[in-house]
Amino acid sequence: MKIVILNSGSSSIKYQLIEMPAQTVVCSGMIDRIGLDNSNLSYTTENNKIEEIVAIPNHTVGLEKIAALLLDEKVGVIKSTSEIQAVGHRVVHGGSAFSDTVVITAAVKDKIKQLFDLAPLHNPANLEGITVAETIFSEAQQVAVFDTAFHQTIPVVAHKYAIPNVLLTENKIRVYGFHGTSHKYVSEKAIAYLQENNCAASKIITIHLGNGCSMTAIQDGKSIDHTLGFGPMNGLVMGTRSGDIDQSVIFYLVNTLGFSLDKVNTLLQKESGMFGLTGYSDLRDIEAQAEKGDENCRLALAMNAYRIKKYIGSYAAVLNGLDAIVFTAGIGENSSLIRQLVCTDMDYFGLALDTEKNEIRSKQLREINLANAKTKILVIPTNEELEIANQVYDSLH
Repeated sequence: MKIVILNSGSSSIKYQLIEMPAQTVVCSGMIDRIGLDNSNLSYTTENNKIEEIVAIPNHTVGLEKIAALLLDEKVGVIKSTSEIQAVGHRVVHGGSAFSDTVVITAAVKDKIKQLFDLAPLHNPANLEGITVAETIFSEAQQVAVFDTAFHQTIPVVAHKYAIPNVLLTENKIRVYGFHGTSHKYVSEKAIAYLQENNCAASKIITIHLGNGCSMTAIQDGKSIDHTLGFGPMNGLVMGTRSGDIDQSVIFYLVNTLGFSLDKVNTLLQKESGMFGLTGYSDLRDIEAQAEKGDENCRLALAMNAYRIKKYIGSYAAVLNGLDAIVFTAGIGENSSLIRQLVCTDMDYFGLALDTEKNEIRSKQLREINLANAKTKILVIPTNEELEIANQVYDSLH
């Protein structure tokens, strides 16, 4: 069964064509920096590898480019879109309506659209991917896998807000959690690795760092707390999102500075985070400028790491201990600087970074702590696409 996986992020599209149930990756690739003139496009098969810098103004153009590559006479891997039997879509917010993988119908699309306000950088891109895929892969079943599903195990003491009860019971306002496919995938990999090496594996913190960022406290394989909440906006400092902020700042912006609510929403979602601090949203640019002496970039990196450290302390308390932390996603896997900043002066939690191992670049699971460290520091490349493929295949069989 050939399944195309589309993982549309706020500024990226990751994609794979996977033959199931063998889990054979026929092709894979990514488009990032969507919306910029210098978007990066990659496309890899067994015999070909293409990397281009092109202008990808939006997700529709990106998806059309991906389809053209799949069908290309020279480098394509299919001759007809009818060969694709299913398309699996990552959808960020499922609200209270979706706690499991579902075949997409008109009603499902309507519900995803209703949740735009809760994930304004993601659900629109996810729905756009579904709409374009329905046209391109018209004979395939379209299936949605929700980021929020993995976090359904978060207990009420952690997922309920201290607001009137009716807002949970009637309006379903609660912590939902996000990046669930990534946290689930890397936590399972971490647990298997730790058990194979005769290490404790019941208390883990997974740290997903990309343009969007989140952390999960995982006990015995289950999510019990998470940095993102009702929408994917709070918690860590992100590419353009502020993360945690005092709610009174919002009232001050509106009541005293005259901001409209739409302006506040745009400010906190698209103009804050690393972009608001530095003028750059891509961490690679920020690290490069920091190295050149840009003080705003240096401070932003320090603030980013400081917020992560605070949550490590918080979640170590929730877990009543710590066996391992896991870095994953684009920044977590590739930024040795962020990992170093996070793990410095954390010996109380048993974290001791091996600086030489930390500089190694690899697509494999790797351990970057000193040999005698109490707590493991793991870098595990996420594979949300494979996790989505597994869920899509299971849902259709």
